[in-house]
Amino acid sequence: MVQEKTGLSGTAALDLRGRQSVRATFKLSQRAIEALSLVAVHLGIKQKSLFDHLIEDVTALSKVADEVRMRQFNKIQRVQKTYVLSRKTLDALELISKDHDTPRDALVEYSIKRLESLILAEKSKHEKRKVIFDQVIHHFEEGNILLDRSTMALGPDDPLCIHLEKAMSACAKTKADMAVFMEKSKVIEEF
Repeated sequence: MVQEKTGLSGTAALDLRGRQSVRATFKLSQRAIEALSLVAVHLGIKQKSLFDHLIEDVTALSKVADEVRMRQFNKIQRVQKTYVLSRKTLDALELISKDHDTPRDALVEYSIKRLESLILAEKSKHEKRKVIFDQVIHHFEEGNILLDRSTMALGPDDPLCIHLEKAMSACAKTKADMAVFMEKSKVIEEF
């Protein structure tokens, strides 16, 4: 009947339901909350997509369940946080939680912990980006000096000066975009 009205097979309809967004509340450490947020913002990935990637794979989640150490987990100070994730991800989480007799919160906490190596790699790249961005700023300043000299020597209406001014205008926009990215990336320095 669903197929007749929508043209979707039963499998396709189930797949669409699996992508449906749901809210779920977890008790997580502040570090896990920050890690998830940092990766989402820094890499431009929605937190829902990140959850789907980390938790939807039942095989990987089973391995995470085997790593959970409840004594250690219970010592962690945690706060409640609500997230949006897909129905399929929540179902996978529930399944592994029951199969391994492991709390959902622990599975999520340990899954997010896997992001730390990615964060440390990005932190290293961020340090390199800061050096390169300083060079970009220096290059931009040199370009403005060249534009000023060219304008004084040839006049503002000279075709070369007009093209150079356009190039510097484009560079200014790019530099501003880079500055925004660098400012957003500062959060990674404190992780």
